[in-house]
Amino acid sequence: MLLKRGIVSRVATLAMTGAGRTRAFLLSVSLVAAVLVGLAPLGARQATACPFCAAVSLTFCEEIAGADAAVIAKLVKAAPQPSADNPGDIGKARFEVVERLKGDKSLAVGKRFEAVYFGDSPVGSLMLITGVDPANINWSTPIAITPKARVYLTQALKLPKEGADRLAFFQDYLEDSDELLARDAYDEFAKTPYAGVKDLKDRINHDKLIAWIQDPKVAPSRRRLYLTMVGVCGQPQDAALLEKMIRSDDRQVKSGLDALIAAYLTLKGPDGMPLVEELFLKKQDADYAETYSAIMALRFHGQEEQSVPRARLLEGLHYMLDRPQLADLVIADLARWQDWGIMDRLVELFKNATDETSWVRVPVINYLQACPLPKAKVYLAELAKLDPESVKKATNLFPIGAAPAARDKSPAASSDSKPSGQDASEQDAVKQDALKKDALKKGAATSDAANKNESAAAGPPSDSAAANSPAASTPPSSTRLSRAPAPSISVHSSAIGAPHLLGWMALAGCLLGASFWAILGGGRKAS
Repeated sequence: MLLKRGIVSRVATLAMTGAGRTRAFLLSVSLVAAVLVGLAPLGARQATACPFCAAVSLTFCEEIAGADAAVIAKLVKAAPQPSADNPGDIGKARFEVVERLKGDKSLAVGKRFEAVYFGDSPVGSLMLITGVDPANINWSTPIAITPKARVYLTQALKLPKEGADRLAFFQDYLEDSDELLARDAYDEFAKTPYAGVKDLKDRINHDKLIAWIQDPKVAPSRRRLYLTMVGVCGQPQDAALLEKMIRSDDRQVKSGLDALIAAYLTLKGPDGMPLVEELFLKKQDADYAETYSAIMALRFHGQEEQSVPRARLLEGLHYMLDRPQLADLVIADLARWQDWGIMDRLVELFKNATDETSWVRVPVINYLQACPLPKAKVYLAELAKLDPESVKKATNLFPIGAAPAARDKSPAASSDSKPSGQDASEQDAVKQDALKKDALKKGAATSDAANKNESAAAGPPSDSAAANSPAASTPPSSTRLSRAPAPSISVHSSAIGAPHLLGWMALAGCLLGASFWAILGGGRKAS
């Protein structure tokens, strides 16, 4: 999605001419690299964006920054229709530069040029057009904009690269009547770290946010952002509104539940935990999608926020151990936050696991491998005799790497104190979700237990899908295929073996070769 506008259209445009094929090849490399970054375990990339938001595409500023030239131009002559003699001919429209946003002086106001355009905008319409290759500019597909968008673009390009002043500008365009601007403003926030959003606290438009989070027409993805912002700037009385939304039986009202719970806890602090435990953690028949949302909210507070002490968060996560079919969702969090005092209980979960709960075993082994206490090694030896296959999977598929714990170093509610100078493993939850899905699928044919793990490895449902699909309301016991896996213990880049590296290299080669030759083939046809 991040390449929706940009690299793809530029590569295709360049490939239409022989002169552009070398540049097309280089951009193809960039495209494949971007795809590989997207496919690689997410933990290998620094998770800095808004925790509950996902950017839809490149922002205008990012797209212009990646181009060699960018202009606002008006359409002066529409592209000719394909002729009967040559229906495959690509017609080009004629444009005139109205404003140069980026590029050399040759792109002066009034300069005319041609670019491929398949739209039906009338003559005189304004367009944002970017190009590559300064010596012989190859223009990407024009994007129709309004006069208001023109002002937006010229102002946005003058903003500082980051900081509250930048976000304050884009805040004014959230939910703008011009959907193009509303989406771009949202993307600017979505790519901003949570700490950056907090810097805007005193300038956030609180009343607009309260209206938006209650508006059923607002998309769940954007509601997540607005709920996160309410958590930053909210007033004590807002907690009552959020609690009412959390308790609602209307899925539309509580769409974006992970961000909704997170915002509620930010405002209520530890006093908000009983509600979350009552509705989502203690309740045996709680909806899986809602339970997972609550866990995600607690993870957010354990890593990003300070309003709820980690010891209190762990107390809530412990209730998930009373639900063996879902206990694996939180075991990695217990290890990440050095909750070694729960070790005996996890070992009992391992020993008592049935065919219905066998997927809990690998996370328990991961937990014990991450634990620095001597007692953990004793348990590992004992469990290896009971289920050597699970120990083998945990060791081979999820190798352990050492990393410092995040946020604080004080173990929560632990009966065994952590030896001085030893750091517990740090995990990236989302990264391990992706790794676990892949690894369990590969080992699915090994045994019945592996098949259970594969069922557990389906990705977490998106909130919008969860809020609107019948499957989201089915109890977890009957919907293992729809539930997300727990994050595994941290797998660091140094722990990834040669077979994994060769696999990524082979995939890169295949994608690169296929994309470049397809582009060359398209270029030959066009020329």
